[in-house]
Amino acid sequence: MAKAVGILGIEGTIENLTFYRRDGKLFVRRKGGVSKHRIETDPNYVRTRENMNEFKQSATSGRLLRVALHGLVIKAKDNRLSSRMFQTMFRIKNLDATSARGNRRVAIGLSTPAGKTCLKGFDFNANAPLKGVLFAPFDLEPTSGAIAFTGFISAAELLFPEGATHASIQVAALAIDFDTAFSEITYSAIENFTLSMTPSTFSLTPSSLPSGGAVTIFLLHVAFYQEVGGVQYPMKNEEFNVLNIIEVL
Repeated sequence: MAKAVGILGIEGTIENLTFYRRDGKLFVRRKGGVSKHRIETDPNYVRTRENMNEFKQSATSGRLLRVALHGLVIKAKDNRLSSRMFQTMFRIKNLDATSARGNRRVAIGLSTPAGKTCLKGFDFNANAPLKGVLFAPFDLEPTSGAIAFTGFISAAELLFPEGATHASIQVAALAIDFDTAFSEITYSAIENFTLSMTPSTFSLTPSSLPSGGAVTIFLLHVAFYQEVGGVQYPMKNEEFNVLNIIEVL
């Protein structure tokens, strides 16, 4: 790498030289790198090809999950969701102990208890993790997907943003197969309530349990609103909302 001096103001590539700025200074370097054909065919790059295959598989699986949950994810996510999801899928892929290196799959890793544990508890919005927002105990009934809250005091058992007057909770069940790209999702009704010290008891049950997937994922969504003139408006582009994977079966 060389440093360009004088009045030279070029940025970009000319023939085999690339000019670029870093920290306000202009540098130049020779274009290089290994050709795509060599990476795809040279025996010396077999490990690289294996890593590329598994990176692609993990990225595709993460995207499949985000797309399957788009209706909820759009309401509760952070700007690093894609990369965090990729990292989680990559760890799950590593739990595939039956496939050869380069062909390990998320679907097989997720079929193991350790794989399910790896995905359980994932927060789609790292700025609003479930454990840091909801402090009320709840139970999941896996045969129906129902979640029950007993004596829930919303103003005391939710960490809500300043200005919020209302909140809502919803449960979803997702059947998904990362090998076939199949997915089906069902939802419970939305429980909407005023933030207050009055205890309430309610349960949320998906309309049905989806079938056809290799695994079933249960999710909990919490959203906050401010009521103005009888209309509830989402709080600050919904950056305080929660979406958490509470169980993987």
